[in-house]
Amino acid sequence: MSNANYRRYAAGGVVSNTGTWMQRVAQDWLVLELAAGSGATALGITTGLQFLPFLLLTPFAGLVADRMPKHRLLQLTNLGMALPAAALGLLAVTGTAEVWHVYVLAFLLGSASAFDAPARQSFVSEIVDPVDLTNAVGLNSASFNAARLVGPGLAGLLIAAFGGGAVATGWVILINAVSYAAPIWSLRHLDLARIDAAAPANRGPGAIKEGVAYVRARPDLVLVLCLVFFAGTFGLNFQITSALMATEVYGKGPEEFGLLGTFLAVGSLTGALLAARRPHVRHRLVVGSALAFGTTVVLAGLMPTYLTFALLAPVTGLTALTFITSANTYMQLHTDAGVRGRVMALYLMIFMGGTPVGAPIIGWIGEEYGARWTLLGGGLLTIAGVALSATAYLRLERRRRERVIPVDELAPAAAPAAF
Repeated sequence: MSNANYRRYAAGGVVSNTGTWMQRVAQDWLVLELAAGSGATALGITTGLQFLPFLLLTPFAGLVADRMPKHRLLQLTNLGMALPAAALGLLAVTGTAEVWHVYVLAFLLGSASAFDAPARQSFVSEIVDPVDLTNAVGLNSASFNAARLVGPGLAGLLIAAFGGGAVATGWVILINAVSYAAPIWSLRHLDLARIDAAAPANRGPGAIKEGVAYVRARPDLVLVLCLVFFAGTFGLNFQITSALMATEVYGKGPEEFGLLGTFLAVGSLTGALLAARRPHVRHRLVVGSALAFGTTVVLAGLMPTYLTFALLAPVTGLTALTFITSANTYMQLHTDAGVRGRVMALYLMIFMGGTPVGAPIIGWIGEEYGARWTLLGGGLLTIAGVALSATAYLRLERRRRERVIPVDELAPAAAPAAF
């Protein structure tokens, strides 16, 4: 992309995202080291606490994003994410980390992330022209998954090189803390004259309710949010499912666990690059990719060996990223600029806020019924939720058309609304 602001912004994101993926692997491995015998449950609790702020704080975060210059807000949120990462890394390196430390710091990191995400999502539309938004969202995902391609494998190698224990994970987490300096630097060096910022939202009461009312009046947006809820809550729990499959089913160590994230990222990066070339996004793509994602998650749970599981991982990553990117792009392209921060906050609250519900459930399923059922159950629930949401949407659309169009004017072979 020829936009200098976007290139600078994306470059800082690549560095930070690489560190983020390294910490995800290191934090999960740290939990498994500290919670021997109850690792699945501890992983579920950690993941749930890290994403709980998205459920609690994101509506307010979206309002802040609509009221405050986003380039300033993003500098503060990156600093807010660096501090708990540095604290956890120091605790692990000094050998004093305990499971409850991870819980608390994961929640604090998630709190900063909850304010970062809606600002970051809606900031892209201020940097680029509307005609380039689909391309920019796809490239954003490509950047994120390029980091995902490198981060997990690098984390696994570094953990193994530093001894494989809890102390080794601390050094990797500290690397992530330092990586937040890159986006802060890039944000401070943007050309502010070329940023097309929306007018600040009204500071009067009811601003959050206004954003919710906007979405409720749009059945197309409601459908996307329903799909995102089921996939995000039950299907997109790779940091739990991959850890359990690698350790409990296939008996592998940190290197193989980290490589699974890299294999997932191969497909995710492919999906992101394809999305960057897609000029339009329709409901049909969002629904179809969600169903394809749920199916591949079920298949992953049936894989007999580590090799077959790893070979399927790129397909899972491709379907997951196609769904995520198409849902995200649809929400941004079909939302007015004045409420985009609040709408994207609601999107993220449902997408990531469902994890505090789904992650402990998935962790408990893994503890009680085995690691395979974390994938089988999650995939089947995703498929069922997508089918239910799409069916409800088609019925609502049919009723809406029947109310608008007189019955005697309907064609005999009228079809239901296409996605």
